[in-house]
Amino acid sequence: MLHAVLRAAEEGHEATPNPVLPEVYDLVWSAVCFVVILVFFWIYVLPRVQKLLDERAEAIEGNIAKADEAQRKAEAALEQYTAQLADARTEAGRIRETAREDGKQIVADAREQATSEAARVTASAQAQIEAERQAALVSLRGEVGTIAIDLASGVIGESLTDDAKAKAVVDRFLADLESADAGGKK
Repeated sequence: MLHAVLRAAEEGHEATPNPVLPEVYDLVWSAVCFVVILVFFWIYVLPRVQKLLDERAEAIEGNIAKADEAQRKAEAALEQYTAQLADARTEAGRIRETAREDGKQIVADAREQATSEAARVTASAQAQIEAERQAALVSLRGEVGTIAIDLASGVIGESLTDDAKAKAVVDRFLADLESADAGGKK
């Protein structure tokens, strides 16, 4: 077909040029320019573009892998956090229950201690009252004895200075009073 085009071009050279078919030198130089540009793109531009696209693909794949790893780590951290939270809630419930039991025990111990302290104070007060009663009784016996001897000395008209005799009279008088008092209470 190229021969036909060339023959037609030679024949047309003698005749009027065909506006659809370019001249042979135009075709040759256009082909040479096309080949030079094609080689330039094939050797320099295409490898660089391919390298750039490969780098971008690797970066995207790396980012996807990193995102997947981060997502797995986040899921693992979430599971760990959820487990720790459940453990913490369980531990908090156990601590609350222990605190309630300890509180009940403390209240019971305090109540028991207060009861024993109240019993001790009551016993101490009873002992003190009894001691004061005995002291008052001894003091009263001494005073009553002195008053009785003074009265008896006045009634009899003689002095009762003998201590043994006076003590016997006072003891007999107080025994009579106690027996009369005990008989009156029954």
